[in-house]
Amino acid sequence: MTTLSRVQRGIETMYRIETGVEVGDYMVGAEFRDELVGDRRPREQLLVLEANGEMNLALFIEPSVLQNLMTNDPSRRLGDHNLGDFLLAIEGVSHFIYAVCCARAERPVSQLELELQAEVDKYVTCLLTTEPEMEVSVSLRRRLFGDCEYHADLDDEEQHRYRAANDNAHRYASWLEETFVARRRIPEMLSELRRFYRQGLAAKLSTIARAA
Repeated sequence: MTTLSRVQRGIETMYRIETGVEVGDYMVGAEFRDELVGDRRPREQLLVLEANGEMNLALFIEPSVLQNLMTNDPSRRLGDHNLGDFLLAIEGVSHFIYAVCCARAERPVSQLELELQAEVDKYVTCLLTTEPEMEVSVSLRRRLFGDCEYHADLDDEEQHRYRAANDNAHRYASWLEETFVARRRIPEMLSELRRFYRQGLAAKLSTIARAA
């Protein structure tokens, strides 16, 4: 099973959802992606095309990312040699699953909502891939949210969106850490995460504001 498949299984199991589709079947190469997008071409990108009332999805992840994860399996050891690529894989799969779930529920979803949920998914997936312990959580939060950098080619709107997603996910992760991880209440944390996942953006932001 590929890393992308394992990430998909992990996210769907964690949230108790079933998309019924395989993310690997929706992967596309750089040539296909480049025909559809403009100048900015990141290493991970969810492509969404709407036509005749139907939504079509495709996911691009740079081949070198997938190759590194094949060579350095994150489920065996997660470290500086593969963490960055693992985060890209989680982000892409998170976007894909969330977009599918919203489409099936006939619920619109904003880019901010996609990014916020992906940031939460990155924290939780990495935490559960390693050890859900306080020391691991603190280090992971610092790595994900405190030391993050933004690409210089992002426009003002994109910068604002990514910062908002990062800041809110950081506050939520801090609350999860204090409320559940520090007290070793992981089953309760998973229940909270499932509730959060099913909320819309406004409810998510309200949850974070109350938690913070």
